Amino acid sequence: MRSAQRFFTRWQNWVGLFLVLIFVVAAIAAPLLSPPDPKHPGPMKIIGRATLLQPQPPSQAAPLGTLSNQASVYHALIWGSRSALLFGLSVTLISAIIGTIIGMISAYFGGFVNSFFMRLTDALLSFPIIAAIVLVQQLISIALYNGGIRIYTQGSVLVLPSGDFLFDPKDFPGMMNFLLDLDPVLVALLLLSWMPYARIMNTMVLRIKKTEYVEAARAVGARHFRIIFKHLLPNAITPTFVLAARDIAGMVILQATFVFIGFGKGAPWATVLVYGRDWIYSQGGIFTYWWVFLPVTLALIAFGIGWNLIGDGLNDALNPRSQ
Repeated sequence: MRSAQRFFTRWQNWVGLFLVLIFVVAAIAAPLLSPPDPKHPGPMKIIGRATLLQPQPPSQAAPLGTLSNQASVYHALIWGSRSALLFGLSVTLISAIIGTIIGMISAYFGGFVNSFFMRLTDALLSFPIIAAIVLVQQLISIALYNGGIRIYTQGSVLVLPSGDFLFDPKDFPGMMNFLLDLDPVLVALLLLSWMPYARIMNTMVLRIKKTEYVEAARAVGARHFRIIFKHLLPNAITPTFVLAARDIAGMVILQATFVFIGFGKGAPWATVLVYGRDWIYSQGGIFTYWWVFLPVTLALIAFGIGWNLIGDGLNDALNPRSQ
């Protein structure tokens, strides 16, 4: 209770909550704020004639203008809030759960188990994420290529005049469809984002398991499961909440960065920046087509600030040294 009171006494935390609430409301109310196109549902909504080759200024149909492909920036901004929250929360939650379990179990049993998992954690911490994305992307491509050859030998293939193979997705097996939809950025972040949680939890559990109340629980014959989940986890989990709050924004910004440079897919905010990057500077100046980059850039900044303010507030409220 005292931690909650301390959290809500800081105006910075209210600002963070307000910013995050804006994106939550936009994500929930997206169908009302910007109804999707029934024929082509998705975060990119084409407004007007697709034959126009330059971004169009804000209008009643597109309140924040359009991109060069005539996709509404406003529609992508609203639906991108849902995509950003879903991606950030899912990656952070899964990474936190994996890291917490590994760090806690390895610290509790100690010895070889702890040494093995911590050396593995250190090794993965030094592995660059962009290399993991490229590796995952190549593995997906190889699997799709091998699956394509198999389909070709069965006759389910179309050959383009250029000699390239064009496969009908309806002819792909279930695994092929799964691979086509798989996001290499998502997979790479899931594989390489749990280590900080494991490190934090490992350090906390190594310290807490030597305390008197844990030793007393062992002395009365408490089972491992009871000691871990009743005594260790509740007293060691606090720092992971702080890290998770900051990671939500970090994961979204990383995804947008990698999609912008050509890796991954499924990030509407980054897609807007990709389509608009050739129009940031024009003959009329840098703000001639301001809507192709400014709204989404401000959204990414606000998203990052909101979650980081919440993380700082949790760190201050849950840290016993600051009370």
